[in-house]
Amino acid sequence: MITLGDRMNKVWFITGAGSGIGAATARAARKAGHRVVATGRNMEKLREALAEAKRAVDDAVARIGRIDVLVNNAG
Repeated sequence: MITLGDRMNKVWFITGAGSGIGAATARAARKAGHRVVATGRNMEKLREALAEAKRAVDDAVARIGRIDVLVNNAG
């Protein structure tokens, strides 16, 4: 079990990460040392907001094995 005080890195999947709250959440999670998978409608905008964001859920699970936090910010 992971408690709130646990320093273990988590895997975040964030939709709508090209701008606003989604981009800010992704940057904050990365700054805190977590791994981030980010999606958005406009790939160029997403690349600008988060230079390394380019994977989807299947890729994240295949590469990392899990997603710990989902931020469904799109829409």
